[in-house]
Amino acid sequence: MMERHGSVIRVHPDHIAEYKRLHAAVWPEILAMITACNIRNYSIYLKEPENLMFAYFEYHGTDFAGDMARMAADPRTQEWWAVCMPCQVPMGARKQGEWWAEMQEVFHHD
Repeated sequence: MMERHGSVIRVHPDHIAEYKRLHAAVWPEILAMITACNIRNYSIYLKEPENLMFAYFEYHGTDFAGDMARMAADPRTQEWWAVCMPCQVPMGARKQGEWWAEMQEVFHHD
C-alpha cells in the first residue's frame, strides 16, 4: 500500500539561502533514515516571495506513526532538525503536534 502525503510550512526570509544550502547536501544518514522509514519520492518546493514550502512524499510502509516515531527518536535526525527548524516558520493553522501542517489531498490522477 502507498499513501501520498503533502504538507506546508513557511521559511524565514533571512534563512532561505541557508535552507537551500542544507538541502543541496543533505547528510547521508538523514537520507538513509528517510528510506528506512518507508518514505519514497520525497520533494520539497519553495514558492518565493511568499516563502511558502510544500513537501510531498509517498509512504510505502504499514505503520506510519511507528515509522515517524522511529525517525523522531534517531539522534542524527534530531541533529538535522535542530539545524533546519530555525529556518522554518510553522503555519498558524496547524494541528496540535504538527510542525509542517499536513494537507488534505483533494485530487489525484495517475
